Amino acid sequence: MPLLTVSHLSKKFKTHTAVDDLSFSVEEGDVYGFLGQNGAGKSTTIRMLLTLVKPTDGRIEIFGRDLNRDRKQILQEVGAVIEKPDLYKYLSAFENLSLFARMSGIRPVRSQLYEQLEMVGLAGREHDRVKTYSQGMKQRLGIAVALIHNPRLIILDEPTNGLDPQGIADMRNLILHLSRHLKKTIIVSSHLLHEIEQISTRMLIIDHGKKIIEGSAASLIDPAKTRVEVEVTDPQNALAKLTNTPWIKYYQKTHLNLLVFELSREKIPDLNRDLVELRIPVMAIQAKTSLEAYFLSLTSSKQHVAAFAD
Repeated sequence: MPLLTVSHLSKKFKTHTAVDDLSFSVEEGDVYGFLGQNGAGKSTTIRMLLTLVKPTDGRIEIFGRDLNRDRKQILQEVGAVIEKPDLYKYLSAFENLSLFARMSGIRPVRSQLYEQLEMVGLAGREHDRVKTYSQGMKQRLGIAVALIHNPRLIILDEPTNGLDPQGIADMRNLILHLSRHLKKTIIVSSHLLHEIEQISTRMLIIDHGKKIIEGSAASLIDPAKTRVEVEVTDPQNALAKLTNTPWIKYYQKTHLNLLVFELSREKIPDLNRDLVELRIPVMAIQAKTSLEAYFLSLTSSKQHVAAFAD
């Protein structure tokens, strides 16, 4: 039985449909990537999972229980960080964690709190006031707070927002630690597709509140359909030279100085060799086999599609 099952979930705000007949499931032990552009409906869905927003229609089951009926019991086993964590900035990390533990009805010993703070990378800074922390440190403290009652399910909404590259790497490593060593089930909402691709076992892509596709990263990416962008000095002349070659069947379109092909990754060296033999000046070749390229081929987000419009 899945740890979480969402069935035909919808949410309407007056005339706007934020989530539209969404169904998916999360298995125990998953790092489940919840992907979509800003405004795709991710945060609204997560708020419905946490009973912060009431669904217009649909059903949510967590731990085999109906969320609407068994809300209190279910949320006792769920930890969450929604956007920026709410912390007491004039208290230290240790004091924050101790306070939130007591609010949850838990009285852990001091050593347990120190272990929790060390796990999230705050050892040595546990007695500094939170107002002196970077955004990444605040995010890690927020996760420590979310873990204080040892939840079965952890929900993180855009946990890398506002973080620098090192902060993003730290958050990625923390999520992997929670999954691999503590055996937690984690739902991670993000629009940073490259990060989700590196940490998730399964993922869901939504667009305009609708489910686009669900599966593992390996199953979502077809290496035979790699998008290859070749930058040339004269695209029209280059295309004319390619017209009577086998490469024309892989050609998709021209955009500015780019010739765009769709082919197997293994064919890229042969394509490059033939371009040189045809005396076509090549400025650059870029292959996109990541989840990001796949995502852009599926979603209808104007901010990205416009970049590849004819």
